[in-house]
Amino acid sequence: MYDILIQRMRDEVKQVGAQELRTPDEVDAAIPKSKGTTLVVVNSVCGCAAGISRPALTKAMEHSVLPDKVVTVFAGQDKEATARAREYFTDQPPSSPSFALLRDGKLVEMIHRHQIEGHSVEQVTQRLTRAFDDHCVTTEKQTV
Repeated sequence: MYDILIQRMRDEVKQVGAQELRTPDEVDAAIPKSKGTTLVVVNSVCGCAAGISRPALTKAMEHSVLPDKVVTVFAGQDKEATARAREYFTDQPPSSPSFALLRDGKLVEMIHRHQIEGHSVEQVTQRLTRAFDDHCVTTEKQTV
């Protein structure tokens, strides 16, 4: 039963176009070689992921300006992949759920759990879309 729930949590992020990264090699292949912007979604089983971060991501992905690529790692499930992804979030403490926006493989914006938990879906959506507006130039949703 637990595996089914985890799969639903994974699928919720993949349904908005995120590429799931489950190993350190997949992370290394997706992040440092990426030109343009990459949103890294650190997924989680916690209530604020279910009630706030994943719904905010879904709404933010309807915005007119989007990252070139969206990828996801699952904290607590794919531990090695998550640890590797966090190595690209220079000088940031581990946080899940969270969002990291990278440009050309370098961190430009981080949204931590404390900026998600206790906030509304709309507030987190606004924070994401503001980051997209500030750092992304894509005007159409890209396919992964």
